[in-house]
Amino acid sequence: MSMETFAAAQSAVLDRYDVDADSHFVEIPAIGGRAHILTVGSGPSVVMVNGIGTPGAMWAPLMSQLDGFTLHAVDLPGYGLTDSTPRLADHYKATAISFLEQVVIGLGLDSAMFMSNSLGSLWATWLAIDRPDRVTAITHVGCPALVLGTSAPAPMRLMSVRPLAELMMKIEPPSPKQIERLSKMVHEYPLAPEIAELLLETERLPGFQPTFLSTLHTLVRLRGAHPDMAVAAEDLARVTQPVQLIWGRDDPFGSPSVGERVAGAIPDAELHVVDGGHTPWLTEASSIGSLAESFLMSHSYRGS
Repeated sequence: MSMETFAAAQSAVLDRYDVDADSHFVEIPAIGGRAHILTVGSGPSVVMVNGIGTPGAMWAPLMSQLDGFTLHAVDLPGYGLTDSTPRLADHYKATAISFLEQVVIGLGLDSAMFMSNSLGSLWATWLAIDRPDRVTAITHVGCPALVLGTSAPAPMRLMSVRPLAELMMKIEPPSPKQIERLSKMVHEYPLAPEIAELLLETERLPGFQPTFLSTLHTLVRLRGAHPDMAVAAEDLARVTQPVQLIWGRDDPFGSPSVGERVAGAIPDAELHVVDGGHTPWLTEASSIGSLAESFLMSHSYRGS
């Protein structure tokens, strides 16, 4: 039943923001299954990759503001209709890179521009460094995960400890109240009712909890980012593609001053600070869409 209710919640979000997307799948050997992708529009391709625990349809408010592109909003493993794998955490970084590369290939592209948030930004950065020919430009919306000494808010770090995570999830299972607390933690309260329902139904999917907890356990510890997963200044210096940073003024994962340091570490980067928290397009879609559209169009000649 959870798949059906998730699909209904996804449709409600797309309808609210007038996004007439095609829902389809591509084969992904890295996870031994398929990735679910929402595709809309025409023009140069932009692959949209969201943060931990959130499906591709979360991009709908921004998708409605971007003209002149073919937008591909991807569900990451466990966070939507994409298949998950219990072995995702075994070789996490390598699997993330392979997953995104196989999405690009599965879409029939040689390379693509990326738009990403949080965990999706971490994955896109790894791909840009390790498979530079697959990425032509990146727009990061919100603080990229684990960049330059950043980590996650305390509740998420607590959940990186498995016994604590299991206790916390038992005390507070998915519910409207829990989604409200989540939105406050990322400084995006209140959420549109359709977005809140989408997040709730995502958390109720059978693959969500094991994927979410194993990801947290792999990426962060109580005191911060796992050193093997963190993105340092020397890593950012290896990003040769043009990068746009659109940063929420109230982002709890990293302040605009972190954005300034990130922009300074990447050879070709620009920074814009907007109102909002960690997912600022939920309230600032129009202004973010204008910024992103200009940047992506100026670099669209580089891709397929």
